[in-house]
Amino acid sequence: MSQVDEKTIDQLNEEADIAADYLEGLLDIVDYEGDIEMGVRNNRPMVQIVADDDSDIKHLIGRDGEVVDALQQLTRLAVQQKTGDRSHLIVDVDGFLKRKRMHLRNLALDAIDEARETGEVVNLEPMNSFERKVVHDLVREEGLKSRSHGEEPNRYVSVYMRANVDDDVVDEDEVEE
Repeated sequence: MSQVDEKTIDQLNEEADIAADYLEGLLDIVDYEGDIEMGVRNNRPMVQIVADDDSDIKHLIGRDGEVVDALQQLTRLAVQQKTGDRSHLIVDVDGFLKRKRMHLRNLALDAIDEARETGEVVNLEPMNSFERKVVHDLVREEGLKSRSHGEEPNRYVSVYMRANVDDDVVDEDEVEE
């Protein structure tokens, strides 16, 4: 399936079901208690592991989301193996992504304010592709421009006023995530 093709809601729900089964199996292996919630958001399947209490589920987040990122990649591979198609599935653990988006939103708004006040380019700290995408989207909504620079794992975003640079380049990996 090409990237241009839109998946049907049934296909997205199937991906979420496969992902939920895969994650249930992992939770059983590590003997963690938690509920799995599934859905489709922004035309992407989403699966969230929710803690019943203050359990070990928080260990599935890891430092700076390292573990939840790894879980997402493994789960996407499991879905791809079953469906034959690449998945853009989102895996969240105990609301980590929502908290992360709020933090990134505040960071981006601060950079936007600084760029507007000074007229200068504002460089942010290195981020992963998910984080850069969140920042690029918000910057675009606010009428400014942004660009990614550098190489993984040190890629970062620059925020600037429209008049400062002629192009509105956002890397293709930003659109992908």
